[in-house]
Amino acid sequence: MSKSGRSPLRTFTIWFWGIILVGILLVSLLFMLISKGKLGFMPSFDELENKKSSLATEIISADNVVIGKFYYENRSNVTYSEISPNLVNALISTEDVRYREHCGIDFKSLGRVIFGIVTGNSKGGGSTITQQLAKNLFPRENNNKLQLVLVKFKEWVVAVKLEHNYSKDEIIAMYFNTMFFGNNAYGIKAASNIYFDKEPIDLNVEESALLVGMLKAPSSYNPRTNSERATARRNTVLKQMQKNYHLSAMEYDSISQIPIDLTHFRRQDHTTGIAKHFREMIRRKMTEWCKTHYKSDGSNYNLYSDGLKIYVTIDSRYQKYAEEAIEEYINGTLQPAFDKQWKDDKNAPFVFPASEAEKGISKLMTAAMKRSDRYRSMRDGGCSNDSIEKAFHTEVPMTVYSLHGDIDTVMTPWDSIRYFKMFLRTGLVSVEPGTGYVKAYACGPDYNYFQYDNVTQMQRQVGSTFKPILYTLAMQEGEFTPCSTLPNIQVSIDVPGSKTWEPRNDSKSRIGEEVTLKWALAQSNNWISAALIKRYGPEPVIAMARKMGITADIPPVYSIALGTADISLMEMVGAMNTFASKGVYIEPVFITKICDMDDNLIESFVARQEEAIDEQTAYLMIELMKGVVQSGTGVRLRSQYGLTNPIAGKTGTTQNNSDGWFMGLTPDLVSGVWTGCEDRACHFKSMAMGQGARMAMPIWAIYMKKLYGDPSIKLSRGDFDKPNQPLSVEFDCDKYDSKNEDEDFNENF
Repeated sequence: MSKSGRSPLRTFTIWFWGIILVGILLVSLLFMLISKGKLGFMPSFDELENKKSSLATEIISADNVVIGKFYYENRSNVTYSEISPNLVNALISTEDVRYREHCGIDFKSLGRVIFGIVTGNSKGGGSTITQQLAKNLFPRENNNKLQLVLVKFKEWVVAVKLEHNYSKDEIIAMYFNTMFFGNNAYGIKAASNIYFDKEPIDLNVEESALLVGMLKAPSSYNPRTNSERATARRNTVLKQMQKNYHLSAMEYDSISQIPIDLTHFRRQDHTTGIAKHFREMIRRKMTEWCKTHYKSDGSNYNLYSDGLKIYVTIDSRYQKYAEEAIEEYINGTLQPAFDKQWKDDKNAPFVFPASEAEKGISKLMTAAMKRSDRYRSMRDGGCSNDSIEKAFHTEVPMTVYSLHGDIDTVMTPWDSIRYFKMFLRTGLVSVEPGTGYVKAYACGPDYNYFQYDNVTQMQRQVGSTFKPILYTLAMQEGEFTPCSTLPNIQVSIDVPGSKTWEPRNDSKSRIGEEVTLKWALAQSNNWISAALIKRYGPEPVIAMARKMGITADIPPVYSIALGTADISLMEMVGAMNTFASKGVYIEPVFITKICDMDDNLIESFVARQEEAIDEQTAYLMIELMKGVVQSGTGVRLRSQYGLTNPIAGKTGTTQNNSDGWFMGLTPDLVSGVWTGCEDRACHFKSMAMGQGARMAMPIWAIYMKKLYGDPSIKLSRGDFDKPNQPLSVEFDCDKYDSKNEDEDFNENF
């Protein structure tokens, strides 16, 4: 008995429970202070719910395929329903077997960890999936051991908050969305796309086990660089799945023997995937859009981190076939023919008169040198012109493009410029009549080396593809029909202050005869075009082009009748679409809507429409342009490519074969193709391969055959709709001639 009258046992008991109670109070106070943010930053519920992570902006095609992204981190979020059960089973089996039972902190695992530390026999960590998520949401800084303990307590508090505010399934989804899987894959959606070209919901057992296994150390268990280690780690995860009854012993034995399959691995960045030139065009447009559009907090949208969803008009199937058509024809036929023609020619690929060759080539090459990144970098770095010139004539190791893949070689930068000028460039764009939706947008040959956009940025002489606009004026004025005739004779036009304009014809066919406009357009006859513009003048033709959406500078000269104006491929296709859209010009549309990361609509877009010509005139022009394919410069679409459905078209070839064009119209799709070199002085030496019917039209034909051959694409093979008001115009010119002869006979009688 003590002096106070209390027994030693009672005193001990009071002290013991007093210390316990004080400890509990102190711990409670500690966690309360942590929760209130008194001991350093602690996220609020709003911050937990709206964690600011960098989300990739996605470009989503009309057929709901993500064709590209803009990002700082390649991350896109998914919901629990979009995650394969195999992933969930693999994660819980490996990281947190009691995940469904605890409230964010697994005290049983925690006790095991403490016991291991005390005994020096540690058998793993005690962090739950929720705690790991807390750490990922709010990463640790470089802390000392004492601070690390406090940080750990903070993670416990965040974990409990997460468990209180979210379901277990939601936490699993958040976990997978925040993890890094190597190879620029942030989050499970990016990882499954990159490693297996799949969506997370479609991952099988071995794929799921591999990705979950990588979470321990993405670099160490990267299957591309450490296949054996990654396989062993995957099998460890599979073993845990067997241990937790998600796999049978037989299934484990079978699956663990399967080698890692990365045949569908695809690196994701702006230089991979389809529609690269289109994506770059969208990036430029969206960069400007972000400058004038604001989030709820008043800040501008960020294209690379706000997880925007850009819904575009491109159809990934159309795009794929467009790119394949370009590659097949350019790489397989046209470029080899071009190379063969220029083989062993010292001036290749430039065409100049002998007396001007040296000076002309030097001028073009010097201009190209000054446009290069190497030149600008050296100039901005303070290098003198002499030192830059010397550098461009000094051999260095470099990688260059070829039809058969990249080549590592040694050459001077000057020679590399000339080497790249040997490659033909091309562009293809398709527009849907009635909507103006751009369904395909492709350039060639290879974006990694040829990034200039031949669809919207490039403007080149359009040649005879401009003639339908001139003929439209003639039809619209009511003076002519497709079977109206004009004499096929040389036309001379006196131009004030200049010499007389007398265009020549390449063809000698039917000289001196009366020919129909349908025949003249089909044969791309220059004299008839000259006669028409002589009748109307350049200004009305330009006005018609403006109505049909062409904004490019068109000089008011008579030669525009033959297509001397520089116009972009996109504007030309937009103008031709007016015919298929029954006389209504529809401004081509690339984006249908832009949504935020939660798919809430920010802005939608509709095409600007304006009646350019009446429906009857549009139909007359369709009938005129059918003649190009039936018996004119586009007849090989029938004879060689077997396209027998109704097609309206127009070929175009510019001076010296510098540019080859083809415009092809069907009821459901209007497409245009341009092919040429970077410089107009580089081209085929003759019309045999240098005309639009050989440089551009085959790409259109191959593309359309691929579209027609795809049963998932419901592209019509039918005819164009006739106008609502019946037309009294005769399109069969043989019948038209017979009728006129009968009328003349009756009148004379």
